[in-house]
Amino acid sequence: MDVQRDSIVNRGSVLFMLVVVYTFNFMDRQIIGILAVPIKADLALTDTQLGLMGGLAFALFYTALGIPIAMLADRSNRSWIITIALVVWSAMTAVCGLAQNFWQIFLARLGVGVGEAGGVAPAYSLISDYFPPQQRARALAVFSFGIPIGSALGIVLGGVIASRVDWRYAFFAVGLAGVIVAPLFKLMVAEPERGRFDHIARNDAPPPLSEIVRTLARKPSFWAMSLGAACSSMIGYGLFFWLPSFFVRSYGLELIDASLLFGAMLLIGGIAGTWLGGSLADRFGAVRRSAYATIPAIAFIATVPFYVFAVLSPSLTVTFLAFLVPTLLGFAWLGPVLSAIQHIVPPNMRATASAVFLFIINLLGIGVGTVALGMLSDFLQVRFGDDSLRYAILSGTGFYVLAAILYLLGAKRLDTDWES
Repeated sequence: MDVQRDSIVNRGSVLFMLVVVYTFNFMDRQIIGILAVPIKADLALTDTQLGLMGGLAFALFYTALGIPIAMLADRSNRSWIITIALVVWSAMTAVCGLAQNFWQIFLARLGVGVGEAGGVAPAYSLISDYFPPQQRARALAVFSFGIPIGSALGIVLGGVIASRVDWRYAFFAVGLAGVIVAPLFKLMVAEPERGRFDHIARNDAPPPLSEIVRTLARKPSFWAMSLGAACSSMIGYGLFFWLPSFFVRSYGLELIDASLLFGAMLLIGGIAGTWLGGSLADRFGAVRRSAYATIPAIAFIATVPFYVFAVLSPSLTVTFLAFLVPTLLGFAWLGPVLSAIQHIVPPNMRATASAVFLFIINLLGIGVGTVALGMLSDFLQVRFGDDSLRYAILSGTGFYVLAAILYLLGAKRLDTDWES
C-alpha cells in the first residue's frame, strides 16, 4: 500500500511539474495576443504583420523542428530535452522585449518557436509512461490545463505589466521566470521506463522516421483526427490571438480590462472543458473507442451557435457569458484526442507520432489561422472600421463544423487502428 501511495504521489508531482512547464509554454506563446495592442501602436504595425508575428513567426521552426526533436525523445532522455527547451523558449521570450521593429520581434518569435518545439511531444510520451491506459485521457487533460492557465496568465500579466509599466517588461518578466523554473523541473522529473504500462513490445529500438510514417499511413483515424484538430486550431489559435484586440476595438475596453476579461474566460472555460473532455473519454472510451473522436465532434458542433451569438451581441456582459460556453466546448477535444494518438502507435513511436500530429495542427492552426484572421480583418476594415475583427472572427467558425465532420470520419476507424 505504501509503495502504491508513493507511486501515486510521484506521478502527481511529475504531472504538476509538467503542467507548470506547459503553463510557461502557453504564457510565452500567447502573451503576444494581449501585447499586440501596444506593440502595434509602438512599432506602427498592420494587422497582417501582427498575424505574421503572432502566428507564422512562431510556427515556422516550432513545426519544422518538432519531428526531429521528438525522434530524439524516442531515443533519449525526455526530461533533459524538456528542460533545455524550457530554457531556450523562455530566454527568447525575454529577447522579444528588446525588439525595435517588425523584423526583430519576428526573429525573436522564431526563437521562441525553436525552444517550444521540444516541449510538448516529449511530455505526451512521458505522461504515457507515468500513467496506465485507463487514466491517460484524464492525465493528458490535466497536463492540458497548462493551455488555459498559461494563456490566461500570459494575457492578464501581459495586460497588467503593459498598462502599468511597458509591454517590453512583460516579455522580460515571463521569460526570466521560465529560465528560473527549468532546474527545478529537471530535479523533480525523472526519466521513466518506456512503455512500462503497455502489454506490447516495450524496449524495441525506435524505428526510423520512414517506418513511423508508413505506420501512420495505415491509420486513417490518425489523419482524420489530425486534420480535424488543425481545422479547430485555425479558429482556436486565431481567437487566442485576436480576441483581446476585438474587445478593445469593438467594445472600447482599456487594455487591462480586456486582459482580465479574456483571462477569466480562458481560465474558467478552458479548465472546465479540458477536464470534462478527458473524464468523458476515460469513461466512455473504455466501452467504445470511437468515443475518443465522437466527444470532440459533438463539442465542436455545439460551439458554433454560441460563437455567432457572442460575436454579434452588442452587450459586453452577454458576449462574455456567451463566449464561456464555446470556450469550454472548444477545449474538450484535448484529453480524448491526445490519448487516442498515444494508443494508435507503439510506445517507441509515441513522441514522434505526437510530433507529426503537432506539426499538422500547428502549421495550419498557428501558422495559417492567426495571420488569415488578420488579413481578413485588414480587408474588411474599409467597410466595417473597428468592427472588422468581429466579422473576421465570425467567418472562421465554419472550421469547427469541418473539424466535427473529420472527427466523425475518424471515429469509424479508431477501433481498427488501436494498438492492443
